[in-house]
Amino acid sequence: VQLQASGGGLVQAGGSLRLSCAASGRTFSRYKMGWFRQAPGKEREFVSAISSGGSVTNYADSLKGRFSISRDNAKNTLYLQMNSLKPEDTAVYYCAGAAGSNIYTRDYDYWGQGTQVTVSS
Repeated sequence: VQLQASGGGLVQAGGSLRLSCAASGRTFSRYKMGWFRQAPGKEREFVSAISSGGSVTNYADSLKGRFSISRDNAKNTLYLQMNSLKPEDTAVYYCAGAAGSNIYTRDYDYWGQGTQVTVSS
């Protein structure tokens, strides 16, 4: 499966953005999906994950309440709604997918190219 992330941009602190990840192929609905991010000079970190059917979600503890993951299997699209953005949310955001069902593991087989999110103070 190929993944294409979009929706990043420049936003002021306190603002919102919604990222999208479009997937090719007909197996999207079978994949668990996740979002990760990587800030300059830092390691990539987990943001959120969602089960293949969309009923189970998982978030990094520090992001709970501000970020929301969702998916539309009919449109082969994954979303990340980001609210109350902070300068420390600045990073390249990547979507990822895998055939596994356990959204609490970080094993992903497919990665998008990333979309830049910059939050100004």
